[in-house]
Amino acid sequence: MLNVPRLRILLELQRRGTLAEVARVMSYTPSAVSQQLSLLEKESGVRLLEPVGRGVTLTDAAIGLAAHAEIVLRQLEEAEADLASAQSAVQGTLRVASFQTVVFAIVPAVLDLLAAEEPSLTVEFDQLQVVAAYDGLLSHSFDLILGEEYPGMPEPVRANIDRADLAVDPLLLAVPSEAAWLPSARTDLAGLFDVPWAMDPPDSATGTWARSVCRAAGFEPRVRFVSPDPLMHAHLVRTGHAAAFIPALIAANQSDGLDLRALPGRPDRTIYTAVRAGRGGHPAIRAFRAALASTAAARTSEWNTADGLRIQNGLVTPETSLAP
Repeated sequence: MLNVPRLRILLELQRRGTLAEVARVMSYTPSAVSQQLSLLEKESGVRLLEPVGRGVTLTDAAIGLAAHAEIVLRQLEEAEADLASAQSAVQGTLRVASFQTVVFAIVPAVLDLLAAEEPSLTVEFDQLQVVAAYDGLLSHSFDLILGEEYPGMPEPVRANIDRADLAVDPLLLAVPSEAAWLPSARTDLAGLFDVPWAMDPPDSATGTWARSVCRAAGFEPRVRFVSPDPLMHAHLVRTGHAAAFIPALIAANQSDGLDLRALPGRPDRTIYTAVRAGRGGHPAIRAFRAALASTAAARTSEWNTADGLRIQNGLVTPETSLAP
């Protein structure tokens, strides 16, 4: 009988390419990974690895076995989900990775809701960007991740991933309510060609999208502040040091000192959850996704109150919906 943990090591080697990377994501030593793969070769009776320089490559037999391993691991997760569904309460620990704006704007309310409805479920969070989060999801470090997709930048389709869209979040232009470098006549994006900007790093999806929006408006932004932190962007705008693009999810509670404006075409990002394909039916996943959806819907409803925001005539003002 083939050993399932060793099959998982083989699958990780196919995904990551080196023994060192497998050791890193699985918290083993490279020698331990090598030893387990040698044992798997003995169990299978065929050669699985070929040396290439200082590394190894998978044989055709190993590639076929890795494909079977993926199916086996998915079916085992489905079995675990079925067993968990037979229990009277949702329980255990759910490991989640998310980018910052969701953690800041939605997650506390989600945790409050789950504490009331599913008190036996513990949720643990790591704040990570999407690529690193997917890396952890595939290596079983996380059970669920939250990701974001920007206009014109579709996320790659990933095999054996169960993705569910959660919310559509409008993207807004933020400028200081008062700044000497911002004449009141500048009311559109094209008029901000020579102002300082705060943006995400250029190699991130958010940073790439932000720069493309400015270029589409006819200028190269003068990016004076580079940070992946949208709260820092909002603070730099509020204190009169920069213009920035702010998601509505953040802007709704950070609008003091900001003039918020609609962007050409009213772009938005899609926020989604992703789990491994065999994990989607697990009660903890279902409960967490339901709490996220409920909280996101409530947050959208809040935008329809006096504490919310409204886009009207290109300006974003308090009091009603963000919907165009």
